[in-house]
Amino acid sequence: VGYLRSRKMAAAVVFRSFQPLRPAWLQPQGARGMATLKTLSLRLKSVKNIEKITKSMKMVSAAKYSQAERELKPARTYGRGALSLFEKAEIVEEERQPSHLIVAISSDRGLCGGIHSNVAKNVKATFEERPSDSNTAIVCIGDKTRIILQRTQRKNIMLSFNEVGKQPPVFVEAAFVAQHILNSGLEYQSAEVVFSKFRNVVSYSTTSQPIVPLSTLAQSEKILQFDDVDADVLQCYHEISLANLLFYAMKEAACSEQSSRMTSMDAASKNAGEMIDRLALTYNRTRQAVITTALIEIISGAAAL
Repeated sequence: VGYLRSRKMAAAVVFRSFQPLRPAWLQPQGARGMATLKTLSLRLKSVKNIEKITKSMKMVSAAKYSQAERELKPARTYGRGALSLFEKAEIVEEERQPSHLIVAISSDRGLCGGIHSNVAKNVKATFEERPSDSNTAIVCIGDKTRIILQRTQRKNIMLSFNEVGKQPPVFVEAAFVAQHILNSGLEYQSAEVVFSKFRNVVSYSTTSQPIVPLSTLAQSEKILQFDDVDADVLQCYHEISLANLLFYAMKEAACSEQSSRMTSMDAASKNAGEMIDRLALTYNRTRQAVITTALIEIISGAAAL
């Protein structure tokens, strides 16, 4: 009998100590309302902070875009000079060469829309178009394109350069990249540079521009018609032409990036403003409901007395 009595007392203690959690709809109205108000207040504060950041980034990008656009106009002379080489020398580059080089230009910074992913998509499309037995090498200028391409084309990335995009590109950087490409020992029969070409504030296009290899340049009949053109002159011209083309492409990409970031931050600020309006409306409605419920409970309690 004593054993059964002790078992019943222990079961009663366990039953009294066990208190199941109540679902949210069984909680008191005031507790639910205060929890919702606190959550909404924290969310509203967070979105307001995000709006301040996006507005600040938009202003900074607008200032950098104005500078990049001013610097782009004289830099386009370098690109026209590289294109005039094909026209004047009548260089016809053979397609589907077994060895191909792709120079992908991006930057290290994000929050600028899909400008970097578009460059990576263009490079991947080039890989799909080329034969499977071809030798294609990639040179990445900027970490964003390298991070995207290394998932599928890790073994094809031969060179990569970072610290791009923090400051406006200068010709010394383009010459540094060109010198490393020429000294790396990469042998290619055809080459191209992929970059984002600036159109206007809200538009850019992913463009591919060919690079003339030294072997193709030496075999051109028009080039050989000029006086005093030997191997050293062609080598020097090839080096400066590659540096000019890379400088032009880096300027185009920098201007496109700043305009894309400015547009993206403007859209993000508008979205944050709309979210703030919706959250403020929901917060005010919830707050009014909590106050009304509290008043009803007070009046009902006073009437019951």
